[in-house]
Amino acid sequence: MGTPAPLGLQGAYALGQRSNNDELRTRLLDVASKLLATTGPESLTVRRIAAEAGCSTTVIYTMFGSKEGLAEALYLEGFERFRRRLAAVPPRADPLEFLVALGPAYREAALADPGYYSLMFEQAIPGFAPSERARTLARAALNILDRVIADCIAAGYLIPTQPRKIADAVWAAAQGALSLERAGHLRDTKTYETVTTATITSFLARRPHEPPSSR
Repeated sequence: MGTPAPLGLQGAYALGQRSNNDELRTRLLDVASKLLATTGPESLTVRRIAAEAGCSTTVIYTMFGSKEGLAEALYLEGFERFRRRLAAVPPRADPLEFLVALGPAYREAALADPGYYSLMFEQAIPGFAPSERARTLARAALNILDRVIADCIAAGYLIPTQPRKIADAVWAAAQGALSLERAGHLRDTKTYETVTTATITSFLARRPHEPPSSR
């Protein structure tokens, strides 16, 4: 491959502008997420967010279009952060071990960003409903679960079925335990680990290190 052509002054300026805009966008979303987690949805006014972020309200309207646009951006950013956490888990040679290793990362992602989590899964902003496009993109952010489950099925660990069916069951178990933990009903990770492991186990076709069935 050849050496990339130099950006030139105009290209370098455009790249810098995109970088600055990305940084500002991230700061605005983090400010809004923190306000949502600490003071509730009533604090999510464009004026309050602008004041906390040190910018004008015009910037927020230009970047997100409206308060609803900001809410949808928060929703998508939350799922993107989940995706990055799961993608950072080192792959394992054994797909079942990899699937089990994704569980703690999912929990850490949920607890690390409570404001995003509350919007994604707890309807923290009354009246906000993500668009179908946003829902599709959000579910796609968790596609790593489907892929690893498909590998487990191919390896004979899990029963032959649609990977999404198993992924949704594990997702539901994880969310139930996380909701109770966030509400203060669970004091450690044991229940989360128990319910997610039990859900995976309920779909097992064979145990680890047990040879695949010859049927």
